[in-house]
Amino acid sequence: MSRVPRERFVPFELQSSAYDDRPLGIGYGQTISQPYMVALMMEAMDLKGQEKVLEIGTGSGYQAAILAGLARQVYSVERIPELAEAAGKLLSELGYANVQVELAGDRLGCEKYAPYDAIVVAAAAPSVQQTLIDQLAEGGRLVIPVGSKLEQELLRVTKGKKGNRTEKMGGCRFVPLIGRDAWQE
Repeated sequence: MSRVPRERFVPFELQSSAYDDRPLGIGYGQTISQPYMVALMMEAMDLKGQEKVLEIGTGSGYQAAILAGLARQVYSVERIPELAEAAGKLLSELGYANVQVELAGDRLGCEKYAPYDAIVVAAAAPSVQQTLIDQLAEGGRLVIPVGSKLEQELLRVTKGKKGNRTEKMGGCRFVPLIGRDAWQE
């Protein structure tokens, strides 16, 4: 995380607060997650460096930049076109060649590059989504905040041959995951 210039991923007027341990607004009703939560999610994914990872909720691209240093390939999807475009440009400008930003489609995730070794969701879902489990490789990990729109539990779900294992990682609060298989707008 120390190698990623967080100040580049927040609006200019918030750059002096870029390293505060709190979420910051990035426009369009979205936030960049607090550094502690990003670190917790990265640790929960248990990446070794050779994985193919899907991030849901690119936002400003900050978490994708961190993932770029931890995984072989990162695919990141964002539903807000302006955020997807800006994040893609910034990540490219900063030299993150192993990150590909895509505009989110109708279905949750990004099936065309599946299966993934890990999926991280940067928005709150009402439940663990089977659509995402289906996009994981066996042994893959899904890190996702699940609960109400106001309060969630961060979960790590590991896909197994004989069933999935779910671990609670702690309480959290994220913006809602919007769309099919999630919250309605």
